[in-house]
Amino acid sequence: MITREEITSYLKSLQKSICEGLEQEDGKAKFSEDHWSHHQGGGGISRVISHGNVFEKGGVNFSAVEGDLPSFLSAKVNPDAKRFFATGVSLVMHPNSPMVPIVHMNVRYFETDKGDCWFGGGIDLTPVYVNDAQARYFHHCMKETCDAFDASYYGKFKEWADNYFYINHRNETRGIGGIFYDYLVPDSQHSKEYYFNFMQAVGNTFLKAYRPIVAENKVLSYSEMQKKWQLIRRGRYVEFNLVYDRGTRFGLETGGRIESILMSLPEHASWIYNHQPEEGSQEHDTLEKLTKGIDWIIQDSEFGIRNS
Repeated sequence: MITREEITSYLKSLQKSICEGLEQEDGKAKFSEDHWSHHQGGGGISRVISHGNVFEKGGVNFSAVEGDLPSFLSAKVNPDAKRFFATGVSLVMHPNSPMVPIVHMNVRYFETDKGDCWFGGGIDLTPVYVNDAQARYFHHCMKETCDAFDASYYGKFKEWADNYFYINHRNETRGIGGIFYDYLVPDSQHSKEYYFNFMQAVGNTFLKAYRPIVAENKVLSYSEMQKKWQLIRRGRYVEFNLVYDRGTRFGLETGGRIESILMSLPEHASWIYNHQPEEGSQEHDTLEKLTKGIDWIIQDSEFGIRNS
């Protein structure tokens, strides 16, 4: 039986490998490291990068915390459960350039003192300007990982991401999606080890899916107008994270460390009253693609992206 110690050990190694890969891509900035403790038990390691060649601000957080079960989870677990343990890696990267997409990943494990347990997570991409070939490449990486476990996973988890990463009050998706899943509970069909292996596969897909897109876009020039559009899109990102994000809610309702919880927010963002992109512009084209249900999957030869 897979133990919480084995899961946390993998997650620590995942945090380290992702930080190393992102530092290589940035070429200048390094992640600082901050160890912290949770007031009810456990703690974590926050790693933050800022003011680099590529990344203006980003964080890759590891946590393994325990405490009293929050009331909003009581309906999902054994009625006698009183305590929880949760561990995961969560990251958000905000690049300097509007041509390099924002990215988010989370992989996590949860259990109670009465034996309930489940896995959740996902990876999604938020381009300021949608590049169709790169969107297809990113989604192909997600599908390839999912298909190695279950041919139905990509379709289900993509739809879940489309629905989850949706800004209802704007009637638009946060980005081009990816995959999102939650409450994968071990049962007679799939063991805890199976879902742990899936967690590892998703975590290990991150650099493969994201780094080639960063490498291709970080050398592109951009205008002041494009930078202004980036700040507006960052504002949308903030709106989603503060209004809808489950991880933010969980962290706040369990007394989590506020600096780690709000690490996902950019250093700079804008809200411009009633901003309407000009029809036919790149900005308008991007808005047209921030919608649910787009099928991004085509053959590898049509990606048009360097997979380095």
